[in-house]
Amino acid sequence: MPPSSSAKPRLSRNVVALGFVSLLTDTSTEIVYPLLPGFVRILGAGPGFLGVIEGVAETTASLLRLAAGWLSDRLRRRKAIVLLGYGLSSSTRPLMALAAAPWHVLLVRFLDRVGKGLRGAPRDALIADSTDPALRGRAFGFHRAMDHAGAVAGPLIAFLLLQTLFQTESPSAGLYRAVFWAAVLPAALAVLTLALSVQEVVPTVRAPGGPTPLLRGKWPRGFRPFLVALILFTLGNSSDAFLLWRAQDLGVAPALIPLLWAALHLVKSLSSTPGSGLSDRIGRRPTLLIGWTLYGLVYLGFAFAGAAWHVWALFALYGLYFGFSEGTEKAFVADLVSPDLRARAYGWHGLAVGMTALPSSVLMGWLWQTVSVQAAFLFGAGCALAGMLLLACWPSLRSREPVLTAEP
Repeated sequence: MPPSSSAKPRLSRNVVALGFVSLLTDTSTEIVYPLLPGFVRILGAGPGFLGVIEGVAETTASLLRLAAGWLSDRLRRRKAIVLLGYGLSSSTRPLMALAAAPWHVLLVRFLDRVGKGLRGAPRDALIADSTDPALRGRAFGFHRAMDHAGAVAGPLIAFLLLQTLFQTESPSAGLYRAVFWAAVLPAALAVLTLALSVQEVVPTVRAPGGPTPLLRGKWPRGFRPFLVALILFTLGNSSDAFLLWRAQDLGVAPALIPLLWAALHLVKSLSSTPGSGLSDRIGRRPTLLIGWTLYGLVYLGFAFAGAAWHVWALFALYGLYFGFSEGTEKAFVADLVSPDLRARAYGWHGLAVGMTALPSSVLMGWLWQTVSVQAAFLFGAGCALAGMLLLACWPSLRSREPVLTAEP
């Protein structure tokens, strides 16, 4: 439960434990993910199919976030649904090592994202339920920092396996599969940590008459405009797999891709707690505007980059975008809605992002192949600018802070 007003605010045991769960899960995920573009390429697919894989994966996760959030609010339970989601994702790790065709990769990514969709909204609600309102930005920033710390460890493990065990800079499909097997252990440890260390927290406030239906809710007037701005921004926020593809085109060696990915997540991890914590002091909206500005600059840079060192600099700047944005978005949602609607609100947040991820990634792949790589990245930068303008100018979002919902 959130600490009392007389106690010095600090991160709860649940927040810390869920941080370690995310660290282990992302270690597992990121052993695999940065190698996927190269793996799919070896299996015979191009950027267009990669866009379909990533778009379908993220859309699947987002659709399920809404349903899982509604179920969590209705049952007033979080942990069991979170455990089911992490367990399903962990069970897909060996399947990627067995993939022999591009459609196999699509199927495994789909199943993995089903697990992510089940766990996301209830987990975020559990973090909010377990946190003092004055520390929400810091709590979600800490969770994202731990998540990204795992995303540093995973690529480093992949790099060491590629370099030390196999001594090659041109991995084959068989070598990729051998590396993918290393992702099984941290995934299993994450599920064990969640089962033993995280405690259930029952929401303390319920809407009059019980939980409302899946597609309705008594949302404050600032919640829907926030989602609209987020959708517009996300339309240009395609899969990071395209950045990895662009990195190879600009001369980053395949064996160095895991290191590049690790460097990105190191910046994410180091910047997430202070970046999202800044929103506890200056407000959610101004902090988000900083992050979205950085995103637009990164995509402008990728449109005109011409050397491998440009990639490393842009990936570092891209990490700062996440540091300012990810935790702040989730703290914003918790500020705007009451606890009994919180998981469903995170479901809508995830749905807004994920339903836009499919057209975003498909558009990115289409523009890349049919127009030019510059057109693809300039489209992303333009969507970021449009989302920023909407977030900055919409009347109900222009106040420095949202009106916090009173909690007992």
